[in-house]
Amino acid sequence: MESIVADRFEAGRARLASLAYRLLGSAADAEDIVQDAYLRWHAADRERIEVPEAWLTKVVTNLCLDRLRSAPVRRERAAGVWMPEPLLDGDPMLGPADTFEQRESVSLAVLTLMERLSPVERAVYVLREAFSCPHSEIAGILDISEAASQQHVHRARRRVASARRGGGEVDPASARKVLEEFLAAASSGRTERLVALLTDDATAVSDGAGLSRTLWRYETPERVATMMRTAFRFTPAKRRLVGGSPTIHLGQVNGWPAVLAVLGDRIVGAAAFEISDGRVAALHGFAAPERLARLTAMWPRHEPDAPVIAQW
Repeated sequence: MESIVADRFEAGRARLASLAYRLLGSAADAEDIVQDAYLRWHAADRERIEVPEAWLTKVVTNLCLDRLRSAPVRRERAAGVWMPEPLLDGDPMLGPADTFEQRESVSLAVLTLMERLSPVERAVYVLREAFSCPHSEIAGILDISEAASQQHVHRARRRVASARRGGGEVDPASARKVLEEFLAAASSGRTERLVALLTDDATAVSDGAGLSRTLWRYETPERVATMMRTAFRFTPAKRRLVGGSPTIHLGQVNGWPAVLAVLGDRIVGAAAFEISDGRVAALHGFAAPERLARLTAMWPRHEPDAPVIAQW
C-alpha cells in the first residue's frame, strides 16, 4: 500500500516541481515545497480525494504562496539580493515547453519580472500560461472567482508584454554566433566591440559570486561592456578562487543562450544572455555556489558540445 501511495505521487513529482519552481524561481525551494506536499499527501485521507492531480496542484500552489508571503522571504527579496536560480535546458524542473508562452514564462526575464506581481497574480499567470489551467480550476485552487482569475491574468500578461524585448524567440544558430562574437570580444578586452554587440538599453545583473550583500547591476552598454571584459578575463587570482582553470562551454539556461565555466564536474560560473535583433539586450551572471548547485547536479546528465575554450 505504501508503495502505491508513493508511486502515485512520484508520477506527478516533475510537474509539481516545475510548478513550484515557476512560482518561486528557486530549485532548492521548489524541492522543499514538493517534499512538504508529499508529507501532506501521505497523511491525507486519500479516499476523499477525487482528483489527486488537482488536489496536489492546489497544495503546492498554496504552499508556494505561503512562502512568498512569509516575512523572511519578503525581506530577502526586498533587500535586492534575490535573482532566479538558473536551470539547464532539458532539466525536468523547467516543465512544459511546447508553446512560446510556456517557454517564456520560465525565462530569467519573466521570473525576475514576476517579482513585481502580487503572489496571487503570479500564481494565476503560471497556472494559466504554463499549465493551461481553465479559470474555473484556478478559481478553485486559489479560492477566488473566475472573474478575478481572468482579471489577474490579464494584468500579469500586460506587465510581461510591456517588458518584452524584440520580436520573440531567437534562432539557436544565430544566438550562438552572437555569443561566440561576444566571448571573443570580451576575452580580448575589446570594449568597443563589446559595446557594438549590445543594444542601446542593455542591462546586466550579477550575484557577485555571493561576495556582496546586494546584486551588482549595470545599466548602460559601456558599463555592461566594462563589466563583461573584467568578468571574462581570467587571472591567477580567479583560478585560485575557483580551484583551477575551467573549460568554457556554450549552452542554454532557462531558454537563453549561455556561457558556462566548467571545472571537472562542477559549474563554477554561468552567464545567460537575452538576444534581441542580433545583439545582447540583457545578461544574468551567476557565480555564487548556492545558485549553481542545480546546474552542477544536472551537468553530468547533459551532453555538451566541445568547449569553445579548452582551458581558461
